[in-house]
Amino acid sequence: MKKIGFLSFGHWTPSPQSGTRSAADALLQSIDLAVAAEELGADGAYFRVHHFARQLASPFPLLAAIGAKTRKIEIGTGVIDMRYENPLYMAESASAADLISGGRLQLGISRGSPEQVIDGWRYFGYQPEEGETEADMARRHTEKLLDVLRGEGFAKPNPQPMFANPPGLLRPEPYSEGLRERIWWGAGSNATAVWAAKLGMNLQSSTLKDDETGEAFHIQQAQQIRAYRKAWAEAGHQRTPRVSVSRSIFALMDDRDRAYFGGSGDDGDKVGFLDEKTRAVFGRSYAATPDRLITLLKQDEAIAEADTLLLTVPNQLGVDYNVHVIESILKYVAPEMGWRD
Repeated sequence: MKKIGFLSFGHWTPSPQSGTRSAADALLQSIDLAVAAEELGADGAYFRVHHFARQLASPFPLLAAIGAKTRKIEIGTGVIDMRYENPLYMAESASAADLISGGRLQLGISRGSPEQVIDGWRYFGYQPEEGETEADMARRHTEKLLDVLRGEGFAKPNPQPMFANPPGLLRPEPYSEGLRERIWWGAGSNATAVWAAKLGMNLQSSTLKDDETGEAFHIQQAQQIRAYRKAWAEAGHQRTPRVSVSRSIFALMDDRDRAYFGGSGDDGDKVGFLDEKTRAVFGRSYAATPDRLITLLKQDEAIAEADTLLLTVPNQLGVDYNVHVIESILKYVAPEMGWRD
């Protein structure tokens, strides 16, 4: 059995061809899609976060709204760029969204990817400390967030407060019990996956990673997952970690599917550079009839290793079409893969 959810980047553009022509469209349709996905029996509704872009950017109002309108589906991110985050304020916002949802938040975070502007985190008021890189800063923010989410008091109370305090040192409120164990790290390399395991975070692995061996993407990603699980066991954590991978998977069921994705020709990995130093391998997309999809997906080693699969959805094609995309996988592919009864 495997948990299956969707991952939306929340693109919007004021184009007649787009189903999301404004930020309001992208946000409101994200809520509608999450509600519909829950009705279909999907397990998760996840959203990407990008700043300075016509995409979803501030996740917690959206996650709280979805949490208030759904009852069972996991809600999360994939991923929040920690270069831009204040760990204490983030802990408050995340805890509030988690409490509204009844403890269904699955918070994916990471050191971030190349953004729309140069050093955009500087405009948010953050900069690396002396001797730090921006990646170091993101990991420092992360470690602070994880520490705060333990729920231990650390702030000295005012001896003459406006309202009565509980005894002892104080912590940010609200506090959501258990959220610390539902933090995921989006790892782009084997080393950062191992680092995440040592800190007790779940693992999110996307459709790209550092090209460390020159092998096929799904093989490298499976190796990353195995290295993560090995590090987790060596760290002695008591719970079982979770691992997700994301994929673009489209079952060609009708003329719309064939028109949108039937001629993509995207049947192989691609290699590119995220920056002047980082060579990355980008995983292929899958678009085929259900029987052909089943054959192809059975060959994907990383999907087999993961317990959670996130389907990246083309949100600009509208809610109805994306419901169709998700339903096609749940109904015609997942049972034959052994992911559903």
